[in-house]
Formats: sequence, structure tokens, C-alpha cells
Amino acid sequence: MNVEDLEWQADSYGGVNPRVVDSLLERGHLELVVQATGEREDWFCARGAARVLQAAGEFGRAWEVMRPFAESGWLPAVSVGAGILLQCGRVDEALALARPDGEGREQGEACKVYAEVLVGAGQVDAAIDVLVPHLRDERLLSSLVEMTEGQGKDERVLDLVTSLAEEARRMHAEGRRESLGRALDLQADVLERSGRVDEAIAVLGADVAARRSSAEIMRASYARLLARHRRIEDLHQMALGDHEYTAFRPLVTALEEAGRPEEAESLLREYIPTTNCPGNYQNLLMELLVRQGRLDDAVEAARPTFEDRWDGLLQAAVLMLAEHGRHAQALQLLEERSPEFLEESAHWVPSSRWWLMGESGRCREAIAEIASALDLESDERDTTVAWLLAQDGRLDEAINLLRSCSGDHATQLAELLVRRNRPLEALAVIPGAASGREAENRRREKNRRRGTWNDTGDNGGRAEESGRPEGHRGCTDDPLF
Repeated sequence: MNVEDLEWQADSYGGVNPRVVDSLLERGHLELVVQATGEREDWFCARGAARVLQAAGEFGRAWEVMRPFAESGWLPAVSVGAGILLQCGRVDEALALARPDGEGREQGEACKVYAEVLVGAGQVDAAIDVLVPHLRDERLLSSLVEMTEGQGKDERVLDLVTSLAEEARRMHAEGRRESLGRALDLQADVLERSGRVDEAIAVLGADVAARRSSAEIMRASYARLLARHRRIEDLHQMALGDHEYTAFRPLVTALEEAGRPEEAESLLREYIPTTNCPGNYQNLLMELLVRQGRLDDAVEAARPTFEDRWDGLLQAAVLMLAEHGRHAQALQLLEERSPEFLEESAHWVPSSRWWLMGESGRCREAIAEIASALDLESDERDTTVAWLLAQDGRLDEAINLLRSCSGDHATQLAELLVRRNRPLEALAVIPGAASGREAENRRREKNRRRGTWNDTGDNGGRAEESGRPEGHRGCTDDPLF
């Protein structure tokens, strides 16, 4: 098994995209996915099949699916495989699989995986021992704190973290650049979960006051700590002082959780006109109103920003409405914009319009608009029209369109074939890992020469978790899509 192929699949969503795997499994094609796992050495097929088998209590079979991947030594597969063995009660085999060999640049990460398996086996002290030599790596220090939560080892973990935190404080006092700043807020985390909340607040508050480590990260951790324990007055003082934005979100959360959302709303509405960066706080206000179920009020709170070039909340409002099924209202917000704004926003508004039209049942109207769009690249045109055809129930037309296209639309085509109950064809249109890597490298080189490479292709695109057409390029940074 080629580890580089596995890494490429995981990094680029190469091979059989997880969306396609999930679609196959949801339609009962488990055996086909298991078969593809072996024939294609496909990571996402293996992960999906193992997950379904585990859920069904078939741990032995799940291990057989995962074994070739885990025995390759690739750490993500080792972690999953060891977890399956633990579920089977095969503890010694799980530990042997995950035990680091003492070589390689990933030694620290390998120790993390091994420590997680030790914790899963109930050997928490041994897990801590494994990580102790690596705790100057802040990622592994964070992992130690995370994996030992609820394991009854807080005192030992606190000793280790406090030692590094004190070293960070000494380095700061001596004017030396410190690399252990994460230990400061992790110390507070362990104190907090140990029930020593006042001590955690005092320690982290002193670090914030002394401006140790990364000031912004420390302030954010401190504000969240105060919010979790409803220290509203302290948060209010932060918000009125030098740390206003860092404290405002936790303050709003704390007020809301205390049953005082109207105070949070009033605070934001009073503050917005006084600040130089109102967009940040208008966004907080919009989110608060959404959580209160006041969607129309949320839109009105954001409306003054809609045509602001730098701090506009139009995209956020559109996505919020779409998430709540109000596609027609979201579309109306786009259609109300000025010609000047639409010209400036031509890189995202048209594709967002077509997507919203499709969700609103206006697929044919959107397709007609696309046909007359002169400056639309052929790849985006094809994928968007195919999505609209499928949305309109015209699956065969969408499939035929994608088959006739010159671009790489394997994932979108496979999804449509699965929906058409043609699962074998769906897998056949997706290239294997080796050929997929080669094709991506060719595209990368071609686009680099053209100066257009952006690391988002069909297999690796950020449409991975999306409900929108792959050709849709609007609002791609929003986590909702």
C-alpha cells in the first residue's frame, strides 16, 4: 500500500470523495464499498465501511477492512485500526500496532497516537510517560491535556504543565523569546477542570495583565474562562477597556446563557455607533438575534453594511437565511443591490443567485440566465448547470452533460450516478489514487503556468461538505458551506 497515495487522498479528498462514499452507504451499498476498499486501496472507502461495520457491531470485519491500511504504518489508519482492535478486546494487538518504532520525523505524532491507544486501554500513566519527552511541542502538550480529561490524573498533568508554564514566565521576565506560551492557558484549563476555578482565573488573569505569550490568544482564553463561569462584571470591564472585541463575544454568550439576552442586545446596539469597526459588532448582534429566532431582525441589524466593501455582512446574511430555508428571501437581498455593488461583486453574486434560484425551485430560469452569461468560464457553467438540472429532477440530462464535458467532474458525476442507482458506474468514473495524483499534478502545472492555480480541484475542492453545486463559487469561506 502506497503511503504517499494515502496522504494525497486525505489531504486532497482524492480518490472516492467522502460524499460519494456516504451516498453509497446510505443507499445500502456496503458490500460494494468494501470491495472498492480492497481493489482501489481507497482510504475514504475503508474509513466509511469500517464506520458502518463498527456501528453494526461487526468489529472483526471492520478490522479486516482497515488492516491493510493500518499495517502500512500510516498514522491516521494506525489510529483508526487500533481503535477497532480495542473495541474487539484485542488490547495487546492494538498496542503492538500503535507502538512507535523509534524512527522517523513523525516520532512525536506517533507517540501521540500510541498514547491515545494506551488511554483507550486504561493505561493512562503509561500514556503520560510516552508523551513526557515531547511536551515542549505545544501540539503534544495540548494533546496530553485533552486525552487525560476525566481520567483522574489531573494532579500529575498539572505538575507537568505548571513546570512548563513557569519556565515560560521566566523567559518572558528575562526578555527571551519563549516557545511554551500554550502552557499558560493549559495550566488554567487543568486548574479549571480540577474544580479550582478561582485559581485558574487568578493565574491566567495575571498572565494576561503581564502580556505574556501571544497577547491576543491569552486574552481570548481568559475571556472564555470568565464567560464559562459567568464572571460578567469582569468581562464587562475587559470589554470597556483595551480588549473590547476579544471580550465582547464571550460577554454576549455569558449574558445569553444567564438568561439576559436583552442586555446583550442593548449593549451591542449602544456600542456599535461608537466604534471604529462596527462590522464586527454588527455581526455579533446578527448572530445573537439568529439564536433568539429573530431572523428578520437579524437581517435588519446587518442591512446597513450590505454594500460596505470591507465590512459588509451581505454574504453572512444570505447564508444565514439559506441555512434556515429562506432561499427566496436571501435571493431578494441580492436582487435589491445597486448596479455599482453588483458590478464590484461579480465574482460571487451571480453564482450565489443561481444556487439560490435552484433551491427556490427556479432551476429553469437560472439555466436560462447562465446560457446568456458571456463571461462565465466553461467549467463553472457546466458544473452549475448540471447541479441545476439535477435539482430540477433531470438527472439523466445532468449526467449526460457532465460526461460530455472536458473538465474533471468525477465526484459530481459519481454523486449523480449513485442517485440514479448506478453505483458501479459511479465508482468507475472516479480515477484511482495514482492516476488521480498524476492528473492533479498536470492540472497544477498547467494552472501554475497560466497563473490561476488555487489548490481547489474537483477532488480537493472545498465543496467537500457543501450542499451547493460545485460550480458555485460564492461565499466559499463560510463554514456553513
